[in-house]
Amino acid sequence: MSASYGERVPEKSSDTCYRHPSRQSFVLCQRCGRTICTDCQTQAPVGVICPECLKQGQPKQRPVSQRVGRVLASDKPVITYGIIAICAVVYLFQWLTGGLVTQALWYAPLYSLPGDTFPAGVAQFGFEPWRMITSMFAHSTGFLLHIVFNMYTLWIFGRMLESFLGKLRFAALYLVAGFAGSVMVLLSGYMNIDYLRTPVVGASGAIFGLMGAFLIVQRKLGSNVTQLLVLLAINFGISFMPGTNIAWQAHVGGFIGGVVIGLIYLNTRKPSQKWLQLGLMIAWSAVLIALSFAYFVWSPLQVSV
Repeated sequence: MSASYGERVPEKSSDTCYRHPSRQSFVLCQRCGRTICTDCQTQAPVGVICPECLKQGQPKQRPVSQRVGRVLASDKPVITYGIIAICAVVYLFQWLTGGLVTQALWYAPLYSLPGDTFPAGVAQFGFEPWRMITSMFAHSTGFLLHIVFNMYTLWIFGRMLESFLGKLRFAALYLVAGFAGSVMVLLSGYMNIDYLRTPVVGASGAIFGLMGAFLIVQRKLGSNVTQLLVLLAINFGISFMPGTNIAWQAHVGGFIGGVVIGLIYLNTRKPSQKWLQLGLMIAWSAVLIALSFAYFVWSPLQVSV
């Protein structure tokens, strides 16, 4: 029996499927010419093709390292947009769960205190210092403008700094500055048990860190920083206003952390100084971690409740 019109028959063809020898077929793969049964056929623009030719025609999946490399090489501020997206999704779940997600992410200084060192009569919070990071991705659900203002400011300064510093340096700036804000929240509660068990949330500390680093960058480039100084003055003024329920400590700590990181980056810009830059960033992070762990050792709480 001959093949139907339009089919290419190889010199040595078989009338059985090459994958299923017990199945008779007279249909050939349009690309390699092998005989294939109905189960092995995939419709092509002209004729059909076998499973092997189908795989060869599909784009290969890039390794994770290559995909990450493409993201890091992108000109788009993907880290800035990613942080905004994470905060937005977290905010949605905070709202949907009625505060359960908020409680899982917020930070109070007592979370940095090991359980066996709690003052008598004080309910133990649990030793969960990672909340110093997670809290910067949550916001107050009772005040929508909290997340709106933070994300808008992040959108403005994040895009510029990410373009100037690069994605990895920008991500490090955001996280370490936010952590510095949490450390300042911890250090400001000396011997005040009510303050130490008051939870805080928000990306404000990290965002003030971005403004602090941006100030250093602009000064180094010789740009006019008057408008930025006015913006900082207004924001710090609002932070210290009575009754605003704003954790000004996070703003101050984040700003200081951002200024330090900005100085590190600008003074280690040469390619030959990349290891020095990494070492200084690790050292600054180690100082902040040491302060967060040493606080209750240096200042043991003696509170009667």
